[in-house]
Amino acid sequence: MKTRLLLLFLLCLTVVDIAAQQPTSIRVMCYNVENLFDVKDDSLTNDSEYLPGGIRGWNYQRYEQKLAHIAQVITAVGGWSPPAIIGLCEIENNNCLKTLTRYSHLKSLNYQYVHYESPDARGVDVALLYQPHLFNPITSRPIKVLLNSERTTRDILYVCGTLPNQDTIHLFVNHFPSRLGGELESEPNRIAAAATLRAQVDTVLMHDSTALVLIMGDFNDYPTNRSIKKVLDAQPLQTILDAQQLYNLTYDLHQRGKIGSYKHAGQWGMLDQFIASGSWLNSTAQSFIDVNSVTVFAPEWLLEDAKPLGKQPARTYVGMRFNGGYSDHLPIALDITLTYK
Repeated sequence: MKTRLLLLFLLCLTVVDIAAQQPTSIRVMCYNVENLFDVKDDSLTNDSEYLPGGIRGWNYQRYEQKLAHIAQVITAVGGWSPPAIIGLCEIENNNCLKTLTRYSHLKSLNYQYVHYESPDARGVDVALLYQPHLFNPITSRPIKVLLNSERTTRDILYVCGTLPNQDTIHLFVNHFPSRLGGELESEPNRIAAAATLRAQVDTVLMHDSTALVLIMGDFNDYPTNRSIKKVLDAQPLQTILDAQQLYNLTYDLHQRGKIGSYKHAGQWGMLDQFIASGSWLNSTAQSFIDVNSVTVFAPEWLLEDAKPLGKQPARTYVGMRFNGGYSDHLPIALDITLTYK
């Protein structure tokens, strides 16, 4: 009898310990890090600006400082716990990701990553970092974006995986074509990227109408622009939610204009965005996004005073001049609340 009671007691302790280890929320982060290039020449891309002896004066010391800055930002965004999932933009290659996760200040956090080389002329890609005990990738692939020109652009990264409560989620990391050459002149390229993304999302929702879809990245357009609001059909949050509708969780931040992820001509705006399917926003679901947690991470040390235009992100470069800052974008973050069956 005493043995059975002891075994029952130990079993109860084990159950309590397992429950204590199950996270009740995880943080997702997205960050355009502004041209993380290594110091090695890639003969297949135009990376000459970011080589030792190049016009930007890029060297190993600056590369090492850049890695340290990115690690600092990731750690700070996480607060007490590192972000579970991180979408990154403007990463040159696998070597940069390996160095960032294995040899920077992030090395003790055991980040893994998903990355594919894309056809971008400069060689910059998107990538996904993740904590393997908080997110388990099942499948991933790059999605080609075909433009109506001879230009090439970044692939969209698709990753499907499971959370600690076993919910399956679908992630899309994006870096839409830039506004180089003018906003209107370059708009068809972003519309092409949005149409490609929309088709992929529709495929996911066709197989599962309640799929948990989270889209993130630097869209080089704002939530009110045609590529996002019309083509992708990402709408502002509403009182009544449709599981298959996409909602732009950063729409209100953009409309307020007091802070944004990017500052242009003295005006803040949300080029970096989170967009989610309606299923994510049901607070009674096993996994749901806390819409009140969506934020731009903007501590004073990530900003600099650009008089007379006020505070702006402390950039790595201002034009061709090395500025020694972090990035020309600020990171965005949100929290996912988890419950268990």
